[in-house]
Amino acid sequence: MSEDKTNPLLCDPVSGTCEMPMGEKSNESPHIQTENKPIKIVYYTDPICSSCWGIEPQLRKLKLEYGDYFEIDYRMGGLLPDWSYNSGGISKPSDVAHHWDEASLYYEMPIDGNVWIEDPLDSSYPSCIAMKAAQMQSKEKAVYFMRILREKLYLDKKNIAKWTIIEEAAKAADLDIQKLKMDYEGDAKKLFQEDLNLGKTLGVRGFPTLFFADENQNKLTVYGSKPYASYENALLALFPEAKKKNIKNENPLALFDIFPTLAPKEYAVILDKSYSDAKIILERLHEKGLLDKKTIKNGSLYIKK
Repeated sequence: MSEDKTNPLLCDPVSGTCEMPMGEKSNESPHIQTENKPIKIVYYTDPICSSCWGIEPQLRKLKLEYGDYFEIDYRMGGLLPDWSYNSGGISKPSDVAHHWDEASLYYEMPIDGNVWIEDPLDSSYPSCIAMKAAQMQSKEKAVYFMRILREKLYLDKKNIAKWTIIEEAAKAADLDIQKLKMDYEGDAKKLFQEDLNLGKTLGVRGFPTLFFADENQNKLTVYGSKPYASYENALLALFPEAKKKNIKNENPLALFDIFPTLAPKEYAVILDKSYSDAKIILERLHEKGLLDKKTIKNGSLYIKK
């Protein structure tokens, strides 16, 4: 039965995952090596995973409150190899559109599913490979690059499988375009394959999946889009000494110095406000001309001026 339901684009908002058809699971459990910080998080994601867009608020908050104690290793999952899937009521791109609109309302994050009608993606592999190419230049810039790719996809309805769109995002993230193109056509493909192989070994079957590991190889997994406490508790279980940074909130614009774009849900989660209060605060800042704003059918994104 479950075979029929597994379609990678049928992300289930309630379980908070975009699931892959089950492949062969390996029996070995690979080591996750910590580096400069007590905790390593291996984060399996995909630029087109709507549930991963759904956990941006929680991840951003975790980075602000506990960023001193962990580093994130972003691994690409390859959610949509091509359209040879046809299961779970999804046999063509346009079937995904209303599903993304539902996910948008569920996560309270802005998504316009009409990209699947207007300019559908034939695969998520190009954006995954582009992400690996970006990581070859700079881990920090790569994270920003993926954020820009997602905003182009979810808000601007841009097909991020196209090189022209990847290139626009790379310019905005201040990446070296020539090197990116060379790596994209070369070594980044190998790195992406390594991510897919490691994902199999770790038993990744959907996104987002976050593996928390300490230096003694203790591992905890948070699977799917979960409330903030799930991520915080995993970190504290492995490293109880971690001290939460208090995010000061005197200046309502201060967060935009760290994150140049924020959806109301992100603002709400990070600052422990209600969604409606966050919307009111951001809207006031926009009306005063202090923030730019992009509005789509399922919400808004506020942008640092």
